[in-house]
Amino acid sequence: MPRAAGRRGRQPPVLKKFGQHFLTDPAILSGIVDALAPTRTDTVLEIGPGRGALTDILAERAGKVVAVEIDRALAASLRERYASASNVEIVEGDFLESDARALAGDDYLLIGNVPYNITTPIVFKAIELPMPRRSVFLVQREVAERMAAVADDEDYGALSVNIAVVANVEQVLRVPAGAFKPRPKVESAVVRLTPRAEPLVSPDSLAGFRTFVQAAFGQRRKQMVRVLRSVRGLSPDKSLAVLVSAGIEPSARPEVVSPERFARLFELLTAN
Repeated sequence: MPRAAGRRGRQPPVLKKFGQHFLTDPAILSGIVDALAPTRTDTVLEIGPGRGALTDILAERAGKVVAVEIDRALAASLRERYASASNVEIVEGDFLESDARALAGDDYLLIGNVPYNITTPIVFKAIELPMPRRSVFLVQREVAERMAAVADDEDYGALSVNIAVVANVEQVLRVPAGAFKPRPKVESAVVRLTPRAEPLVSPDSLAGFRTFVQAAFGQRRKQMVRVLRSVRGLSPDKSLAVLVSAGIEPSARPEVVSPERFARLFELLTAN
């Protein structure tokens, strides 16, 4: 497919309030799309297309691209840029307030160069069930490491657990700060999320599970028996009993409890 026609004049200014850093390295841009692996039968929902660097590649490889851009000036520029591209739709709006399924349907892929200041809310929205068939995000490297961490890793925490119960996470690419304009103060990484065939937590319980896990890691230096007494108001005996049933050592701290054990513990707590 030919690249969308349109004037390539002066770009809208960078807006710090939206955390804008535009990726300019062609090899890395291609690598990000390679990680998503769209085909001509796929619909791709893109978060924050910015100046269209990823969108250009997606338009050539995907069947349809729906790009959601919060910056009004950039959205207008993108609409002009892709006016002749029949498979590209530009939506002006906030992805966090959008209905992804209404925009892209029931079967779609998700991709985005995610603003560092709102990475966690975007990731949480992306893992709401039913999830995209595959998601690829360019995020701050330390966030990528937290997303992919496993129990007893230094970076393991609430974000790690909440993603792991619904998706598998892979770090696929590291991106230096020099690949962006303006240059950010941190390094970045590309992560790919693929839904679990069977989530460890049921869809109707996810909100409660997230609240519980975040509360538990808010007391990550305490033993789990004390965590349950604090965040669930259980008696010492009840705390011990439910932890043993979940296969968790009562003296363990949250940072060593696997996502599977957290899911089992939450199941037992909600059943009582």
